[in-house]
Amino acid sequence: MIGKLQCVVLDCHYPAGLGHFYAELLGGELDRPDPRWSLDEEWSTVHLPDGTVLGFQRVEDYRPPMWPDPAHPQQLHLDVEVADLDEAEAKVLALGAVRKDVETGWRVYVDPAGHPFCLVRAH
Repeated sequence: MIGKLQCVVLDCHYPAGLGHFYAELLGGELDRPDPRWSLDEEWSTVHLPDGTVLGFQRVEDYRPPMWPDPAHPQQLHLDVEVADLDEAEAKVLALGAVRKDVETGWRVYVDPAGHPFCLVRAH
């Protein structure tokens, strides 16, 4: 092993807003003080219950992925395991997610900044 993953960082226009979205979706603590990062209008974090940290950084000219359009690739996406797809869908839509019409065995959405993520049924 060369190193340990510190966090996964998503670009966006509004870090605090996207941090709130993912804190509600996955649980965790929004903008917990952490000596590794400063928290301001340029940067926000969510410390998840399992220890994973998601970071959100402001990019002035942010352009969201347009998946499945290969001209604007997704670059990264999260798969979120849920017990009930319909219940989870209602909750993510209420948070500001948008469902994409994609034929798969799971459900594809974009977060408020345009990043794709999937809800997958727990086995």
